Amino acid sequence: MDRFEKRLLAVVRDLPDDGREQVLAFAEFLHVRQGALQPLAPSEPVPIPRPEEESVVRAIKRLAASYPMLDRGKMLNETSTLMAQSVIGGRPNAEVIDDLEALFRTHFEAYRASKT
Repeated sequence: MDRFEKRLLAVVRDLPDDGREQVLAFAEFLHVRQGALQPLAPSEPVPIPRPEEESVVRAIKRLAASYPMLDRGKMLNETSTLMAQSVIGGRPNAEVIDDLEALFRTHFEAYRASKT
């Protein structure tokens, strides 16, 4: 460990827990900004509340943001089929969105199972 690392460690050790978290978050921010690291997708869904009125396209965007760890390419066929049921088939948006939410949950459960 060089002099800088020792000094940094000494300063961080003196901080309260929330201060340590802030130092780590800032260091990770700088690391990403330098292009050295891609931000990691969270391992758990990021809940985004469902609005009362929502289009199927907006629901897909919301769910993709809620489940950034999922490979949307693997879900493209199922997602497109559901969207077509709404656009072409006239199926109510609320029903299609319910099915989309179930689809994303199912894929997340498979993702989680593959990581254990």
